Amino acid sequence: MNELGNKIAKKRKDIGMTQTDFAQKLLVTRQTVSRWESGNVMPDIDKIGDIASILGVSCDYLLRDGVTECESNPVSNVSRLLKQAVGKKVSLSFFDGEADIDLYNADCTITEFEGNWMKVKAQTKKGDIEKLLPVSSILSFEIKEDE
Repeated sequence: MNELGNKIAKKRKDIGMTQTDFAQKLLVTRQTVSRWESGNVMPDIDKIGDIASILGVSCDYLLRDGVTECESNPVSNVSRLLKQAVGKKVSLSFFDGEADIDLYNADCTITEFEGNWMKVKAQTKKGDIEKLLPVSSILSFEIKEDE
C-alpha cells in the first residue's frame, strides 16, 4: 500500500464509512476505492478534491508525503460557523438521500461539534432524542432566533 492509499483507508475508516458508501459519494465503484487503497492505481486528479472534502482533510495532506493532518487542515469557514452555533437552536436540511426522518421539521440544538461530526438534541413526537450527525449530510442550517 502507498502513502496516499493508507491515508484514504485510514480516514475513511476513522469516519466510519465503508468502501461502498465512499464509492457512492464519489460516483465510482467499490473496486475502484479498493484499488486506490491498495496502491494498485491512483485516483484521477479531478477526484482528489472530492476525496479530501468527504474525508475532511486537505489535498496537501493526501498528496504530500510527511504532511500531517493538523499541518494541512486549517479551520474552514463552515467549521467556524458550526462552532459558533453550538448551544443554539437550529433547523437542519439534509442532502437528498441523507435525510434523517427523526429530525425532519424538528428544531434541534447543536450540543457539540468536532470536525466532521456534530451532536444534536431535539424534541420530537417520539420524545427527546440525541443524535450524532455527519456534517457531510447537512445541506444547510438556519439558526433560530431566541423566542
